[in-house]
Amino acid sequence: MDYPDIAARFEITGKVLSVKPFGNGLINDTLLVRTDGPDDYVLQRINQGIFRDVDLLQHNIDCVTAHLRHKLEEAGESDLERKVLRFLPCRETGKTYWTDGASWWRMSVLIRDAFTFETVDPEYSGYAGAAFGRFEALLADIPDTLGETIPDFHNMELRARQLHEAAEADAAGRLSNPEVRGMLDAMLPFEEEMCKAERLHREGLLPKRICHCDTKVNNMLFDADGKVLCVIDLDTVMPSFVFSDFGDFLRTAANPVAEDSPEIEKIDFRMDIFEAFARGYISSAKSFLTPVERENLPYAACLFPYMQAARFLADYINGDTYYKIAYPEHNLVRTRNQLALFRSAYSKVPEMSALLESL
Repeated sequence: MDYPDIAARFEITGKVLSVKPFGNGLINDTLLVRTDGPDDYVLQRINQGIFRDVDLLQHNIDCVTAHLRHKLEEAGESDLERKVLRFLPCRETGKTYWTDGASWWRMSVLIRDAFTFETVDPEYSGYAGAAFGRFEALLADIPDTLGETIPDFHNMELRARQLHEAAEADAAGRLSNPEVRGMLDAMLPFEEEMCKAERLHREGLLPKRICHCDTKVNNMLFDADGKVLCVIDLDTVMPSFVFSDFGDFLRTAANPVAEDSPEIEKIDFRMDIFEAFARGYISSAKSFLTPVERENLPYAACLFPYMQAARFLADYINGDTYYKIAYPEHNLVRTRNQLALFRSAYSKVPEMSALLESL
């Protein structure tokens, strides 16, 4: 692959000196491009298996980064080149992507002296809540129309249907396992409640916002003083419910073990993480949150482990056709884990609601 030639397709400054793998992302192929000019760059090959409409993907990102830059300029922010990602236009087309006919590429300016952290503790959870809440707040008045880069990404009604369809087909003959049947039976009483977001939206009570939809601690850049510079990894930025950003962060951050850990006895929804993230989030998002959105944030904390349990269980019943597995019962272990997290979170809804009222 002639990476310097690909890089030269974009409006870079300077000559390419080196191209090396960069970061630990799991979706796109990411490379660091060093040059003899004033900037270095990040070159990415977009994963078309996940992002099928690259034009829509980059349209969303272009609109979001332009609006963020405009809002920060209005607010008198300095050092904007480190606080907003900047994607380069292709020299031939002017678009922020280029295709060689087989792959799709894009380039952004590397933000210098910036760091990511993997730490999940109350301090960094508070930073994350404030950063993602502010991200939504800045985009609350974006004039552009954005599309769904992954359609129905967080649609619980769809995930429930898929689980029922998997059970009806029983393609891998796994419903004969009493534990699998028991998991289905355990999830069914909560299904209607967990599909509440879609109903509220149809009733006109719950708006869709422009959300990040992949709220992890390592999707923020920090400066050397530990201050948040900006939110990164914008591929999943699209219209969604605020529950996506709130609940998805807590699904991983408030679980003391990994989502596929078999140590179910160690799972306990961490209220210290919930409190820190909620405080940060409310402090930034209070300018636009409606009462319905705010009072249902505890529901969001329960929704995402429930949704993920449904996805893991459906995949196990289907014969492990979607998620990569390391051993035959991997998806079953994941389902046990997420169900345990859901039960723990659900038992703490009154505590979560009381905390939110106190903020």
